[in-house]
This record gives sequence, C-alpha cells and structure tokens, in this order.
Amino acid sequence: MSGYAVINPATGETVEEFPFPTEEELESVLATAAAAQREWAARTIAERAAVVNRAAALFTERKAELAEIIGIEMGKRLSEGVEEAEFSADILAYYADRAETFSADLPLEANPGDRAVVERKPIGVILGIMPWNFPYYQVARFAAPNLMVGNAVIVKHAEICPRSAAAIEQIMVDAGLPAGLYTNVYASHDQISTMIADRRIAGVSLTGSERAGRKVAAQAGANLKKAVLELGGSDPYIVLDTEDVTAAADLAWSTRMYNTGQVCNANKRLIVFDDIYDEFVAELERLATLETPGDYTSDDPSVYQPLSSRRAAEGLAAQLKDAAEAGAHIVGGELSDQGAYVSPAVVTGIPVGSEVYYQELFGPVAIVFKVSSDAEAVELANNTQFGLGASVWSTDLERAERVGAQLDAGMVQINTAAGEGAQIPFGGVKNSGFGRELGPIGMDEFVNKRLYYVGEKA
Repeated sequence: MSGYAVINPATGETVEEFPFPTEEELESVLATAAAAQREWAARTIAERAAVVNRAAALFTERKAELAEIIGIEMGKRLSEGVEEAEFSADILAYYADRAETFSADLPLEANPGDRAVVERKPIGVILGIMPWNFPYYQVARFAAPNLMVGNAVIVKHAEICPRSAAAIEQIMVDAGLPAGLYTNVYASHDQISTMIADRRIAGVSLTGSERAGRKVAAQAGANLKKAVLELGGSDPYIVLDTEDVTAAADLAWSTRMYNTGQVCNANKRLIVFDDIYDEFVAELERLATLETPGDYTSDDPSVYQPLSSRRAAEGLAAQLKDAAEAGAHIVGGELSDQGAYVSPAVVTGIPVGSEVYYQELFGPVAIVFKVSSDAEAVELANNTQFGLGASVWSTDLERAERVGAQLDAGMVQINTAAGEGAQIPFGGVKNSGFGRELGPIGMDEFVNKRLYYVGEKA
C-alpha cells in the first residue's frame, strides 16, 4: 500500500487516496508539535479549557457531516455515527470542565515545617495510533485529557479513515488550538516506528489489535517510552436467569449487533443457563434470519451494514469456517460476493479449548454457551486470554454481584451493558492491554507526577 484510502465497504469502490508523508514532512510535524507543546503547556488550564470546549461544540455542530464521512469510510449507520460524534463532544467537554480538579496538587505528609506535594505536569508530545471502528470517539478519549494536561498530540489514524482523521484535525484548528498542537499524519508503519524512537515523542497510546499492541509495546519499551494499550476483547455476557427469555435474548442481540459487531468490549460470548438456553438461542436465530443487508443510510435495526473492509469480512468468514470445522453449529455468517458483508450469525457448540474458541470474532456474530452452575459460568467466562469487559444478568442482584466479583476483567457490569460515559474509566487486563482512558484516572496516564518538596530552611 502506498498510502491511505477511502474505500466504500458496501461497494468496494475506491473513493479517494492519500499519500504517505515525505520524511521532510514528518520532520516538520515533529518539530512543530514540540514547539507548540511548550507554548501550550505555559497556558493556564482555563485558557486550554476554553479552546477544548469550543472543539466540543464543533463536534456537536458538525455531527451530521461527521456521521456521513464515516458511513462512507467504514460503513457505520448514520444514527450511530451521530451518537459517536455527540459522545466525542461529551468527552472533550468533560475534561475541559474538570481538568483543574483532576490536575490539582496532591498534598503529602512532610517533615515538620516542610511542605510536599505531587504535581501533575505535562510530559511532551504523545503519539496516538487509532482504530477504524470508532473513528471519532477513540480519538476524543485519547486527545481530550492529553490536551487539557498540556501535552501535544500527533494522531496516526487507521488507513481506511483518512477523511474522518482530517475532519477531526480541522475541528481542532477551527477551535483555536495552536498550529501543530494536534496533528493528523498519514504515516506508514515504518514511519510510526521512527516516530516512537524519536526523542520528541514522550509516549504512545494505541487502540487496536493484540498483534499491533505487541509491536508497539516492544518499540515503546525499547525506547523507554510510556505506553497505553487498549486491545481486543472476548467479553462474557452471563445470563443467570430472566423473567422474560425473549426480551433478554433481544437485548443481547441488539447489544451484539451495534456497529455491526465491531466493538472491542462487545458481548462476544453469551453464557446462558441451561433452563433458558434453548429458548434463548431460538430467539437469537430467529432474529439472525430476519436480518437483510443495506448501507449506512438505513436506520432499520433489521438491516445490517457491511464490515469495515473486504479484508475484515473475509477474515471473519474464515474464522466461522474454522468454527464449523471444529464442530460448531452456525446459523447465518454468509460472506457476500461484493462489498464487505457478512450476514449476522449465531454460533453454538464451539468446543471449549479449541483454537477458534480463544480468538476474538470482530463482527456480527453471537457465540452462545450453555452452563448449569454459577461456578461453571465463572470458569468459562475467565477461560480467555482477554480481559476487557464482562456483564452479568440476573433477577437476583446479590447472586449477580457474587458472580461478577469473580470475573477477571478491567470492567464488570451488573444488569447493564451500558456502564459507560466520559466519566467512566475504560481499559482491560491480560491480553486486552494496560492503562486506562476516560474518567478521572484517564488524565493520569501521560503526566509527570512530580514531587515538589520545600524545606523549612535553606
């Protein structure tokens, strides 16, 4: 590949191409960002907040345009694209309004007559490597806390999202950020490696695949750079019991199908108790057979959109084939002849311990397992190399919380799949990565927690 490109996933048509930067252009990006960061760090938090709040307002003002861009780029339903732009605005405003509190000095006990505090200071230019599944939200949760703490950011977006990447940069420019403080760069993988090694880059944040995370972590470690990684997930969704099996299955299905199933912390493994399992699966299969393909303009929940690319669709189809060969039963999961469509699928009977069992299936696929005890549900839920999120559902809240307390995940939700927001930290354990974004602790990742100690006498 010689650059970035907008390729409509519904048709496979190449709409627009963008070249990689030259080495001279890349050097200019790094130099300009470093200079801009020094000037930005000298401003007060209130001055930074005024600019970031303007950026938030522009995300809201331009939400229809932003949704249209990613609908063409990666196939996202228009209504979901609008929601994403609104959420991005919320995140920017959240940090703009609370940064002073989150950045406040932490007083420490000191020797008699002395004074000691921990200060939170910016560390420089932070490189963000962003994914295609949420082109605005992922950038907002990376950029907002860093901008407010006084860092500069350089964003390398996914190769299929060049227009949305440019649209974000334009918002930041129009909001009044100094030139170079937020920079979009269409860098190649080799250029990213060069940037991570550059002394002007102080840290790197990646949201992406486990494979990409290993590479970036290795490069960051070799260059003694702080890294935050948000990687894949295979989140368990445990249904212990329910008063309405059909409604419970409908909710699980709609949750799984959001963004055509391309969500890191989606409910990828449905773990259902044996007394409701058959009815639950039958309802999922009924819903799957009702789905028909369409493009990003349809708001009908029974119309599914394409995956982000033909490559992604072919990869998911290959995983489904592997599951079938391992002994799984599959309803749906057909690969289209044109475009990047894979019909929504319900998968049962994947052998626990098989190779495909441990993989993340990133698309409109609901995998269902049957269990007969709380202990079995916990064991199955934790039998994964991932540890992003998990949810537990029951009419007995105490029982659900007992099960939830035993789950190995960065985020556990009880009787909800929507425990999220600008104020809620996001991140995982195990192969799902390390570090946290969003919430109060999301502003503590790329800061110098500097000890400032004043003695009583010189």
